[in-house]
Amino acid sequence: MNDQPIFDHEKLDVYQVELSFITWSSVLLSEIRAAGEGLYREVCDQLDRASLSSLLNTAEGNGKRQGKQRAKFFDDARGSTVECAACLDALVARKLATIERVIEGKRLLFRTVGMLTKLVERFDSYRAREDEEPTDEDENDHEDE
Repeated sequence: MNDQPIFDHEKLDVYQVELSFITWSSVLLSEIRAAGEGLYREVCDQLDRASLSSLLNTAEGNGKRQGKQRAKFFDDARGSTVECAACLDALVARKLATIERVIEGKRLLFRTVGMLTKLVERFDSYRAREDEEPTDEDENDHEDE
């Protein structure tokens, strides 16, 4: 029996994939830094920050109760995930990594974006309902029942 507390965000598949990306990218970043080639600091630091931002926004968004807030944090996480993909492109463009080396990371990011998009869409529908003012038609929908 496991007595370790588990938070709700840890149960999300997307959160686990984001953790997998952080693990994967940490190895990549270590390889690049160990190679000692110039022009790596900015993009490596940005990749590190963006991957952490995605993970943290997912966790925080899952802890919000209102759909509008949840959608915003999941959308922010999605933006950070796309930023990670751009960082991988920059590493390839600067010849600090090969396309073959970053493809696994891109697959994890692509999967993450898909899951976050579905979460945003799910909670954006709540957002639309929260923003709508009730109309007379809404109040009378069940009159004939």
